[in-house]
Amino acid sequence: MSARSYLGRYVPNPIDVDAEKRLGWREHGILVVKADDPMLTWPERELVKQLGRKLFGERREKQP
Repeated sequence: MSARSYLGRYVPNPIDVDAEKRLGWREHGILVVKADDPMLTWPERELVKQLGRKLFGERREKQP
């Protein structure tokens, strides 16, 4: 059911994040990987973290 309000046209359409990541990789060579992605093995996650530190420096600690 679509919104019937005047503001209905401003409701964002959800995107398929994984599809956008695939498109970025396939068309632009851009890889987006979450450092703790459960699809990766432990060595793969460690490699991602090492690459991130090498390219961009240490991550900031989360504030409570």
